[in-house]
Amino acid sequence: MKATLVGAAAAVALASAPATAIARDTISIVGSSTVYPFATTVAERFGRSGNPTPKIESTGSGGGLKLFCQGIGTENPDITNASRRMKASEFEMCQKNGVKEITEVVVGYDGIVIANSVEGKKIDLSKRDIFLALGKEVPDPKGGEKLVPNPYKTWNEINSDLPNTKIEVLGPPPTSGTRDAFNELAIEGGCKTFDWIAAIKKEDKSKYKSICRSIREDGAYVEAGENDNLIVQKLGSNPQALGVFGYSFLDQNRGKVQAATIEGVEPQMETIASGDYPVSRSLFFYVKKAHVGVVPGIEGYIKEFTSERAWGPDGYLVDKGMIPLPDDMRAKMAKQAQSLKSMTGKEL
Repeated sequence: MKATLVGAAAAVALASAPATAIARDTISIVGSSTVYPFATTVAERFGRSGNPTPKIESTGSGGGLKLFCQGIGTENPDITNASRRMKASEFEMCQKNGVKEITEVVVGYDGIVIANSVEGKKIDLSKRDIFLALGKEVPDPKGGEKLVPNPYKTWNEINSDLPNTKIEVLGPPPTSGTRDAFNELAIEGGCKTFDWIAAIKKEDKSKYKSICRSIREDGAYVEAGENDNLIVQKLGSNPQALGVFGYSFLDQNRGKVQAATIEGVEPQMETIASGDYPVSRSLFFYVKKAHVGVVPGIEGYIKEFTSERAWGPDGYLVDKGMIPLPDDMRAKMAKQAQSLKSMTGKEL
């Protein structure tokens, strides 16, 4: 009965949608480039079982959530993938635009790696090294509690144990969940190791965030788009450069690239799942409940993605580089996904 009412509500919304809205029988999925290979693999399996194969676009987490939250109606996506959690502001945007009922699903873990070509030197970085290399403003090298525009040109200027090579890091743009997570976990992680900067958070959170999550714009950090495979390719032609991308892309390109250790810890499935690797994160997808029962197959796709054969420890997504959730959390998430439990917004 409940599903029927949800479908009826969506049908009413579709009927009042603009004339440009087109009825469709194919699931529309947008979002994270990191989650994209996992979602694509599930979609292909789902399609082989006799269903229309879902259409998936890699728009970045921020771009996907923006599209997802534009409204209900088949001109809008049904599901969005994200390599970070939905922000409270995005949830509010959804609510404002009539996307009232949203199901959140944590699908697994990923680590953000900083890698270079296997032709280059393997390095160990601390979070402080990363902040000093890429922060827009950093503590004055001359000393004192003063910030200056980032003056560092080479890695050994930051840390004498690092190579005397130009700081050049290829990474994702601001629309990417990987970029958001990298800013929070790595850049801010290094920034707050300076006690006097960390103290600013208590007095002025926006000022602290501006200092600790801003990346320099003088060419040392190169925005390389949403395609992580492109970053891997560019590292092959520039062995001195470093690249920022998800663990799954490292896993699929071993032999071409090698990851830096972060504070002595290698990015591996075990260290990411345990949280020992300092730059680890959760991966998500979000379902627009009003489209369930209107666009066919959404429930079946969710069931496939949250099945043990897909995301379990021996599932086919592990072969693609996904790091599974613990057994109890996987069971909880499967139940939450398949029952289409709605978010409240309080969890953000």
